[in-house]
Amino acid sequence: MGLSVGIVGLPNVGKSTLFNALLKKQLAYVANFPFATIEPNIGVVPVPDERLTKLSKIYNSPIVPATVQFVDIAGLIAGASKGEGLGNKFLSHIRDVSAICHVIRVFTDPDIIKQGVVSPKDDFEIVKLELDLADQQTLENHEKKKNKDIESLPLFSKKPILIVLNIDEKDLVKAEELEGEYATKLGVLKDQVVAVSAKVESELSELSEDDQKSYLSDLGVKNSGLERLIQKAFKTLGLITFLTAGEKEVRAWTIKDGITAQEASGVIHTDFMNKFIKADICNFNDFIENNGWKNVRELGKVRSEGRDYIVKDGDVVEFKIGS
Repeated sequence: MGLSVGIVGLPNVGKSTLFNALLKKQLAYVANFPFATIEPNIGVVPVPDERLTKLSKIYNSPIVPATVQFVDIAGLIAGASKGEGLGNKFLSHIRDVSAICHVIRVFTDPDIIKQGVVSPKDDFEIVKLELDLADQQTLENHEKKKNKDIESLPLFSKKPILIVLNIDEKDLVKAEELEGEYATKLGVLKDQVVAVSAKVESELSELSEDDQKSYLSDLGVKNSGLERLIQKAFKTLGLITFLTAGEKEVRAWTIKDGITAQEASGVIHTDFMNKFIKADICNFNDFIENNGWKNVRELGKVRSEGRDYIVKDGDVVEFKIGS
């Protein structure tokens, strides 16, 4: 299941700095897991998941993480819905994403030019207004064609949103407090807001993994802003991951929360849904403590579940498929 997040915002809010940090994560990822050519404005980055590292130690096998695709949308200005600036390009790129990520300026650098706005709330509302106006135009065009299938329209207002507060480095220690404060100001849930310093993320992207941890520790924070952004994207879209483990690979698979074992098997291969027999399920902690499938089976710690079992986040799963 593809998860794509469109990064939007006014000029000079730090959108490109954030995206470039994501691209560096992508380059590190591609070095281990090559795949098809990626367009310059798209970054495919791994979802941080310590569980995969633990599984990999059991089998000494390569890790294939879940991924998020970030799409860098051309900077938006007032009037984009009417084609101002790169408006039409902006709108066409954003129609296909799963969620919209608004980057708004909270940092205080006086050298960065502001585009006629006075507050983060204004940043957010200008972009939101342009998307609403574009939706209105889409609906009017739809009506003119006398097409009644409204549900098929890719309206921006129907997409889940995330808000990135681009904050000063010194404010990272109170990121959670700022997320709550701005969620109230902007009328959204706290789970939809993540405070990030794009400048810090850019600096982190140049460091080794150990140096990143040391740098974050010096700043008084545990996880990078990009990691928290990815985790909140999953939560906002109602996504979870189940895990598979063996000598070939250990892997995280992205599914919608609440789907059945039979539906989840189709994420691995569409044929699996039709040939589904059962799913062997093991609790992640049991799996790690007992060193893999062989031991957890011998100890009776594996459950055989039918097609209607609701898969849980972190389930270690092996599907039994008929011929």
